[in-house]
Amino acid sequence: MDIENTASQMRKGLLELCILGIIHKGKEAYTTDILEQLKEANLVVLEGTLYPLLTRLKNATILSYRWEESPSGPPRKYYALTQKGETTYKQLKKAWNELSQSIDQVTN
Repeated sequence: MDIENTASQMRKGLLELCILGIIHKGKEAYTTDILEQLKEANLVVLEGTLYPLLTRLKNATILSYRWEESPSGPPRKYYALTQKGETTYKQLKKAWNELSQSIDQVTN
């Protein structure tokens, strides 16, 4: 069994919840902010993984975005949760809490 691959797959499965949680906490987030917060939590994610996921969440009307001019460079896209996104985040968070408790019960 490839432990590193299994651990990577578990992290990928929870990435959506983590991204929604970051945006929920801050009300909105710039892509670089999301990447930095994930890195601080030892969930290193490449931009090539994050951008398609943000686009998928936007297309599913879970996220919205706004453009803001940047004093140093191109405009920045800030993501926020829609009402559907807030509901989705709460449902995923509840599912994670239940799953985490179940896993703790089985493995401890």
